[in-house]
Amino acid sequence: MTSLMRPSRRRLGLMLAAGLAAALLPGLPRDARAATPEEIKARGKIVVGVLTDYPPFGGTDAAQKPAGYDVDVARLFAKALGVELELVPVTGPNRIPYLLTNKIDLLIATFGITAERSKQVLFSNPYSALSTYVLGPKALAVSKPEDLKGVTIGVARASTQDTAVSAVAPPGTRIMRFDDDATTTQAIISGQVQSIGASNTVLAQLTKDYASLGIEPKFNLKEQANGMAFRKADTALRERANAFIAEIAANGELSAINQRWFARPLGALPPMPQF
Repeated sequence: MTSLMRPSRRRLGLMLAAGLAAALLPGLPRDARAATPEEIKARGKIVVGVLTDYPPFGGTDAAQKPAGYDVDVARLFAKALGVELELVPVTGPNRIPYLLTNKIDLLIATFGITAERSKQVLFSNPYSALSTYVLGPKALAVSKPEDLKGVTIGVARASTQDTAVSAVAPPGTRIMRFDDDATTTQAIISGQVQSIGASNTVLAQLTKDYASLGIEPKFNLKEQANGMAFRKADTALRERANAFIAEIAANGELSAINQRWFARPLGALPPMPQF
């Protein structure tokens, strides 16, 4: 009976050895990398997760290194702390797991502040916004939803902008639905539609590559506030980030980043969502 209730010495030794070996395997979560700015300063490096598949917020440069709005913000934050910066590419699905398993110190990864995500992570105040607009050429006389009557507008099918446009478009608006943002964008480039519902990422692409079209925001459909994300215990680091965001918003450095990547000054940051 005793042997069924309690492992033998040999078996116990094997179990302990296996546990030690597992703890030493690379890639497995260990103690948190940092909980305070002071610990990061002592280490001399901050590790930030960024997207590389969502330009111009997070993409890659000619050398295939991370580049974009979020990367520039991360560089300024590391500079403010007086430490080196290590960038770790993340994806939409693995952003939170990378943070919670201590592979990174924080996320600066176009992360929308939502009630559901707030159950798992701490968010900073907004440092950017994913804005969705009705876009069109300067000559198109549209400044409010009522002006869409008689206008042909393209949207990506079943997207956020599809929902938003459908909610405000008056009778007489022709809504054309395409498979994705790429084909929607091509529709306005080719003249198939007069306007499109799209985000500021699409606007940045059109401004950069098709400046002659003079595409501009006509009115705002929706704004997603993006925040840096931290583990729940890292309140001190979050507070330091909030002070940093307020500083670079006030001194113009954040607007300069927006100008670099979106070809326009930064507007007012959205307020912190309340849940």
